[in-house]
Amino acid sequence: MNVTIRPLSTNDIVPAMGLVWRVFAEFVVPEYSERGVAEFKAFIRPSFITSNMSSGGFRLWGAYENEQIAGVIAIKPPLHITLLFVDKHYHRRGIARKLFETVINDQAITNGHARVTVYSSPYAVDVYRCMGFEPTDTERNVNGLRFTPMERVLHRETE
Repeated sequence: MNVTIRPLSTNDIVPAMGLVWRVFAEFVVPEYSERGVAEFKAFIRPSFITSNMSSGGFRLWGAYENEQIAGVIAIKPPLHITLLFVDKHYHRRGIARKLFETVINDQAITNGHARVTVYSSPYAVDVYRCMGFEPTDTERNVNGLRFTPMERVLHRETE
């Protein structure tokens, strides 16, 4: 497998959010209420994502195999994963891990932060556990979005 990871530009957002929606619809929608699905759909609107990229609110990367988008990760400051989705045809090939490692190995992003956080959907909790995340609370439901707050310690904070 020859997967390359690169930052996404505004031109990449429509296909990237198309991938996110397809994966969400197949694997997460069955566990969400209509309200939660509507909330998520609004969150991944290309205009919303692009606006947040322009203001520095989100940074996104894509995983590509032969110029075909296979996965997406989005980070918002300080170090919170807002999206991590991999096309089902690329599952179990290490793409989510490669996207995640790209982010945490970038000193400009981690910038001394000791931990990375995520609000994991019920479907992805085990995926995040495999990448070293642990729940910090029980599952929550906010506006129909079901998630478990999780974090991964990158390094111990010095006292």
